[in-house]
Amino acid sequence: MIARYTRPEMGAIWSEQHKYECWLAVELAASDALAELGEVPVEAAQALRASASFDLARIQEIEREVRHDVIAFTTAVTEAMKAKNAAEASRWLHYGLTSNDIVDTAQALQIRDASKLIAQDVDQLSSALKRLAFEHKRTLEIGRTHGIHAEPITFGLKAALWWDEFRRHRERFRNAAEEIRVGKISGAVGTFAHIGPEAEEKICERLGLRPAPITSQVLSRDLHANYIAVLAGIASSLDKIALEIRHLQRTEVREAEEPFAPGQKGSSAMPHKRNPVTCEQISGLARIVRANAQAAFENVPLWHERDISHSSVERVILPDSTILIDYLLAKTAWLISGLVVNTGRMRRNLDQTQGLIFSGQLLLDLAAAGMLREDAYRLVQAHAMKAWADEGDFRAAISSDPEIRRYLNATQLDHAFSVERQLAHVDRIFDRVFRDED
Repeated sequence: MIARYTRPEMGAIWSEQHKYECWLAVELAASDALAELGEVPVEAAQALRASASFDLARIQEIEREVRHDVIAFTTAVTEAMKAKNAAEASRWLHYGLTSNDIVDTAQALQIRDASKLIAQDVDQLSSALKRLAFEHKRTLEIGRTHGIHAEPITFGLKAALWWDEFRRHRERFRNAAEEIRVGKISGAVGTFAHIGPEAEEKICERLGLRPAPITSQVLSRDLHANYIAVLAGIASSLDKIALEIRHLQRTEVREAEEPFAPGQKGSSAMPHKRNPVTCEQISGLARIVRANAQAAFENVPLWHERDISHSSVERVILPDSTILIDYLLAKTAWLISGLVVNTGRMRRNLDQTQGLIFSGQLLLDLAAAGMLREDAYRLVQAHAMKAWADEGDFRAAISSDPEIRRYLNATQLDHAFSVERQLAHVDRIFDRVFRDED
């Protein structure tokens, strides 16, 4: 559905061809392990390893008739073995197994491989965010709350906040990917009725998986729900970054904007337009990943030891979510690495309200100098509201107010309106955020 958005490696993981390759890998690991335990003839396991193969088109042809994908798969493999004069060994294919011993365990292999790519993506974005943070550690910018100018920050602090968020995502994703790196070969209702737990342990070890401690016919879907939920969290943080850049790119703000390539066009009707289309795409596609998390949670309750209601859902949400996160992480890393930062505009915007953003510090300084806080608030707010309405010079009005000058002299007022004073702890914040990083 969305394979066109992704790099080839991620798309290949979820291809039909690779899915059946993973199924075959589980089947062969099972026959090898069972041969080691003496439950399958060694010669049969060797013949399976040498001759088992499949043709995707043939599997699809058989499935159209039998309406069962695992049976279609085993039938196609058996036909291939017969063609290689290994028909006798084929009777040991899928020995003692049920469909979801194969399907769930093979899907764990696909998720594991997808997770490796996503982990690389997270690291790439984290590196880009760290570079941006340190590059603009001292770049002055106005902080906004409710979209309204609040107090000074630096653009580097904004990027450091994003980096810190992805430091947590990196740990959450590592834990979720490890938690779901499990297989199951426990039979139709999870009781090991036909082969024992020791076989499951050996099969999973061969595949680089851990055996789930207990299952029904399927792995418990809270594992998958948690994994998709972590992806949804990553998507939300990517949306957060994109939304911020979209706001900063607005014409009346213009503090930062996404790269605009030579020859790129922003509008069919208005040649001047430089629209934040990449950011909007990131925000839009993040909604799909978040929506998929809801579907994943709906998959947790199944009838008794298993029904099939989760299967069709996962054929969509697992490929789509991992493919989308791979794309979104890579796209956001590109966005951050090429971000156009207008430092001059940031400073002009910070100065735009002519000192209003220092009202909080002025309030504190007046209280510290002896004025009752309620009186100080009333006085400062009266000047602030007038300056807001008239677009006047708040600093000049404060400096000429005799009541304020009774408490604060010119030097003290300079201190109250000092950007450096408000940003004195930037180094300390950076030390706290990045202190565990090399």
